[in-house]
Amino acid sequence: MSTDKHPSGAPWRNFYGRFRGKTLRDSQKEYLENDLAEFAPGPVTWDENPDRTPLDLQALFGDRDIWLEVGFGGGEHLVHQAAENPDVGIIGCEPFINGVAMLLGKLRQQQCDNVRIHPGDARDMFDVLPDRSLSRAFLLYPDPWPKKRHHRRRFVTPEHLEPLAAKLKPGSIFRVATDIPDYVRQTLEQVPRHGFEWLAEHPDDWRVAWPDWYSTRYEQKALREGRTPHYLTFVRT
Repeated sequence: MSTDKHPSGAPWRNFYGRFRGKTLRDSQKEYLENDLAEFAPGPVTWDENPDRTPLDLQALFGDRDIWLEVGFGGGEHLVHQAAENPDVGIIGCEPFINGVAMLLGKLRQQQCDNVRIHPGDARDMFDVLPDRSLSRAFLLYPDPWPKKRHHRRRFVTPEHLEPLAAKLKPGSIFRVATDIPDYVRQTLEQVPRHGFEWLAEHPDDWRVAWPDWYSTRYEQKALREGRTPHYLTFVRT
C-alpha cells in the first residue's frame, strides 16, 4: 500500500500508473507549452487552490450540461463527444502527460471550444466541482491494476465513487468500459453501493444504449489481443 498522503492529510492511493511515457515529440511539447493554459478549467490543484474554492462552471460553459471523463487516454473519445455535442461542456482529467499532449493535438484539428483539461488526478477535480453539477461521467478502459494487492487502487472503490456520486445529478449517467473481467466484477459489486443503479443491458445490445460510442485505441488493442470489451451503464439514483 502506498504511504503517500493527500495534501489534506488523508491516505492517498494512485489509481493510475505512470505520469510520462515515451519522449514527447517537439510538436507535443509545443502543444503543452502554448495550448494547455487555454483549456484550463481554473485553479484545481492544492497548490493553485488551497482553499478548495469551487470552480465557476457558469463562467466556463454557460448553461451547458457538463460531462466528465476520468482518464481520457489519448483523447479520441473526448474529442469525438465534444465535436458531436457542442451544446455540452466536457472536462477531461488525465495525469499521463503524453495523453494530454495527444489530446491537445486533436483539439487543434477539431477547434472545439467546449473542452477543459485538468492534467492531473480526478480526485482534485472532485474537490472543486460543485455538488450535483455533472450530467454524465465516463470511465473508459481505466488502469486495471491486475494484482490482487493493488485492487484497492482501482477507480471503482469508495475513495473515488463517493465523491463522484456527490458531483453527479440524480438521473445522470455513469459509463464504464473495460476488457478486464475482474474489473467488471468489482465495478458491478461496488458502483451500486454508492448511489447508482446498473441498467443491465444485454452484452449484445450495448450499442443501443451507447449509440455515440467512439472506439478508442484501448478498445482496439483489447480486440487485437483477444480480450472481450465490456460496457456498463449506471444511472445516479
